[in-house]
Amino acid sequence: MKAVLMTKMGGPEVLNLAEVPKPAIQTDTGLLVRIKAAGINPVDYKQRRRGTWYPSSPPQILGLDGAGIVEETGAGVTEFKPGDAVYFAHGGVGKEPGNYAEYALLEERFAVKKPERADFIEAAAAPLVLITAWESLFDRAHLEKGQSVLIHGGSGGVGHVAVQLAAAHGIRVIATVTGAKKKEIVEKLGADKVVISSDQDFVEEALAFTGGQGVDAAVDTVGGKTFYRTFECVRFYGTLVSLLKPQSDNADWTQARLRGVYLSNELMLTPWYFDLIEVENHQTKILKNCASFMDEGKLKILVHKTFPLEDAADAQRELETGHPIGKIVLRID
Repeated sequence: MKAVLMTKMGGPEVLNLAEVPKPAIQTDTGLLVRIKAAGINPVDYKQRRRGTWYPSSPPQILGLDGAGIVEETGAGVTEFKPGDAVYFAHGGVGKEPGNYAEYALLEERFAVKKPERADFIEAAAAPLVLITAWESLFDRAHLEKGQSVLIHGGSGGVGHVAVQLAAAHGIRVIATVTGAKKKEIVEKLGADKVVISSDQDFVEEALAFTGGQGVDAAVDTVGGKTFYRTFECVRFYGTLVSLLKPQSDNADWTQARLRGVYLSNELMLTPWYFDLIEVENHQTKILKNCASFMDEGKLKILVHKTFPLEDAADAQRELETGHPIGKIVLRID
């Protein structure tokens, strides 16, 4: 089969198309999936630069997100049959091969029936950002109907999903973006207020949005100074969920301490790294819930651009150097 191999750590040029053996099912509960599309995520190029999460040596196949058609099943598989369309987050961090390839092996507990209203491109763009956004809003911040949330980077991969999931659950949303076009898109996705961060002070706007009280929670997908300033507009004893490692140089934690803000870190890879099977199963349930939202028309994954498999290096370069609206996806036909 064709696959894109990361031959060593470095720039996008280390990603090269190659011919590798087609995988074969190893367990009774395994699925062999013919991949139709694979999502590109920041974790992909971060691993390309620094190495994969698990201590394995190149060459490696990156890519956590995939969507495709079940081609074969193990004897003990109960939920799927050949021909079923599925989407999933699996592999791509060094322990098992990822989805920049024509085929993938995975256990059936990771797979979910593809939403009927989503094509393979949209489905492949979805898993990582769906899990991250859901866990941030509901498992970390414990948000409920009627509460408020500030979402930084509202037009990005995780951000645009978080806006929709929050709105679908009756949560009031204020989001930040970097331009007028993104503002218009995020408003259409359901945000109650959208702040162009270069033109308005998001702290002032968030406080005004909540009558001076501050938002119940914030989800930070941006980092840097934005992370520390966000403490100023989270309510007393509210929650700030961060997707990024805080930069500690010259950091001012005063407002966090004074306001008693609870800081939560979100990393959807945690259960993969520590083999937390119950949490992995919970993530599969998240994908099932989100598939229902997509089929009900309450959730749509925005795709910025697609690339053929052989242009994976260009796809990573596009994500790494730009600020796309939504996701970037590899087409594997």
